[in-house]
This record gives sequence, structure tokens and C-alpha cells, in this order.
Amino acid sequence: MFSSPSQILCTVFGVNIYYYGVIMALAISVGTLISDWLGTKYFKLAKETVIDMAPYLIIFGIIGARLYYCALNYDFYLRFPTEIIAIRHGGISIHGAILGGGLGLWLFAKRHNVSALKLCDVCAFGLPIAQAIGRWGNFFNSEAFGIPTNLPWKLYIAPQYRPVPYQDCNYFHPAFLYESILDIFIFIVLFALMKSGKIKREGHFALIYLILYSIARIAVESIRLDSVRYVFGMPVAIFMSVGIIIVSTILLLIKRKG
Repeated sequence: MFSSPSQILCTVFGVNIYYYGVIMALAISVGTLISDWLGTKYFKLAKETVIDMAPYLIIFGIIGARLYYCALNYDFYLRFPTEIIAIRHGGISIHGAILGGGLGLWLFAKRHNVSALKLCDVCAFGLPIAQAIGRWGNFFNSEAFGIPTNLPWKLYIAPQYRPVPYQDCNYFHPAFLYESILDIFIFIVLFALMKSGKIKREGHFALIYLILYSIARIAVESIRLDSVRYVFGMPVAIFMSVGIIIVSTILLLIKRKG
């Protein structure tokens, strides 16, 4: 059994420094460095190409993550529109980050005359590592947890963070941990495929990442209790993931046929 110690790491000159922000900064930094290293070593990109692209990915990724989250919670943000820019209050989405980051990547590729598909492949390696680290921000925020459980690795959730129907339950599945582990597994699979030399076409690694991550997300969302929005009793993230799997598989088959 384990539980979140606190949301606040420390206070500097009266300003609270949150674990979530520190972990997200670490996740972005590590993911960027891994992608830059692999891009130089295995994809023949100029050194620090990904580092130069990072501001595009970060800015557009954060905007996309926030706007996507706000769109899913449109009923709240229509009543309180000023909260849209209050990102420190929480509320971002990985699907929105991927969409926004993809736009930033495309703009960088056009400006610097670099293959966008190759950049997508390179980012596909840093993304799962960044996600694996970033999910631990959910741990300190007491979010991204699953259904009640009494397994040895159960997660204690304080009453104020529990959904109303589960106020009498103390321990829940650490869904954030499951996704973190699956993200590491995705990186290992991609790295093994790269080392095998069997994948030659640009864009294949990115598509495989999207398929694998979507499968992992469906598995995790199926037990989560705090998904952002539900449609027909199912999290929107599951519908989004199914759509990504279908589209990515079709594109992968088309590219394989040349």
C-alpha cells in the first residue's frame, strides 16, 4: 500500500512549488534528450535538432492539451471562460498534447526543411518515456486512479479526492502506475524494432507508437474512475483511442504497400 505524501514539494518566497510541475518539466526534458540522442545516432538528424524543435512541441503541445481538456469540459468553461487560461489549476490531456505537438512539429519541419515523418518517428521514442515519468505527477495529485482493490500495491486515496459513489472505499488501483509501466514497455518494443532494422519506411515508428499507446490507454481507462468525459457510459479517451488505432493501422498498411 502507498499514498501520495502531498501536492506541494516546497515553498520558495511564499510561492508553492508543486510536484506535478517539477515532474512534468523533468518528463519533457528527459523525453527531449532521448529523442535528440536517438535522432542523431540512428536517424541521421543533425545534432540538437530535437532540442531546437522542443519549444515548438512544448508551446503547441501545452496549448493543445489545455484546449482539448477544456473542450471535453465545455459546460464548466462556458460558465467560467477565464478558467481556460488558469492552467495551474490543472486540466490537460495527452491526446490534445499529441495533436498540438504534431502541429508544432509540422511547422518546425516546414521552416527548417526537415522530413516531418522522420521527426515523428524520433519523437515516438521520447514520448513514451516522457509519459512514463509524467504519470507520476498524477500520483502526487491523487488522480488517475482505478476501481477499488485490496491488492498489495493498492493506492490510498484521501476522501476529498474520491468519487461520490466510492466515499467508503480507501484503496484503489494505481492506474497511473499501470500506464507508466506500459509506456516503458512501448519504448522497449520500439527500440527493439529499431535495432532489428526491419522497419525502413519513415513514419512507421510513429504509427506503431500510436497503436501501442492507444491499446494501453484503453486498458487503463477501462478501470479508471476519474476520466474527464463519458459518452454512452464510456470514457471519451477510449473512443479517441479506438479511432487512433483504426486510422493508424490503415495508414500503416497503406505505407507498407508502398
